[in-house]
Amino acid sequence: GSSPPREGVLEKRSDGLLQLWKKKRCILTEEGLLLIPAAPSVVAKIKELPFSTMKTVDCVERKGKYVYFTVVMAEGKEIDFRCPQEQGWNAEITLQLVQYKNRQAILAVKSTRQNRAPARAGRSQAGRGQLSCRRSPRSPCSPSPAPLWNGFPNNHLSLPS
Repeated sequence: GSSPPREGVLEKRSDGLLQLWKKKRCILTEEGLLLIPAAPSVVAKIKELPFSTMKTVDCVERKGKYVYFTVVMAEGKEIDFRCPQEQGWNAEITLQLVQYKNRQAILAVKSTRQNRAPARAGRSQAGRGQLSCRRSPRSPCSPSPAPLWNGFPNNHLSLPS
């Protein structure tokens, strides 16, 4: 499911010598973070920080009403941000980044599965965990799940108290 993008204001530390905090209008999407200058007079230079080139979001510190955090890009570039603590942008960006990486991993697994020989398809089912087995009784992964479940509660009860 796709979640609607989040919009709001973040402050970004400028790269210059003065390292001033500049307000940016931010749009968080499933693909990354868009930064738009908040000042209306500035010709809108949209800066995109795609999740595909983002490594991590480091929460640096909470000081006063702000939370300071750093977005680390794949090429080693670090971009510093701050926002009021209650807005939780750092958590939100981290969550979207993790979800993006998970989607990429799933796509990678799917593409390797499609390239595999059909003879191995039955075996790859077992690696998916037991959830799929329990839901469909005709699944090739475990023809008789009974011994597993019968043994489990008994072991539990016979523990010395």
